[in-house]
Amino acid sequence: MPLTDTSSTPRPAPDGAEPRVARARRALPPPALTGFLVLLAVLMAASYAVGRAAGPVAPGIHRSVPQDGGAGGMDTHGMGPQDPSARGGAR
Repeated sequence: MPLTDTSSTPRPAPDGAEPRVARARRALPPPALTGFLVLLAVLMAASYAVGRAAGPVAPGIHRSVPQDGGAGGMDTHGMGPQDPSARGGAR
């Protein structure tokens, strides 16, 4: 049984002789990177779906922006005007 020389480098294939499968594998990203990106996309989609299903955190809270520059940006959260005489109740 003859011994083979394992220390020599393999000879390159002549131009155009490389199989298509080998060229496709070299052009694609490594499988671990592809798997990681797919997992990341699935986790982000699941997180988005859970957030949409849960709804808004606090539906009644809005940014307090002064509309006429009067009350210093105090939001009454739908309670109406702050002036007691404007309610029409006790006089």
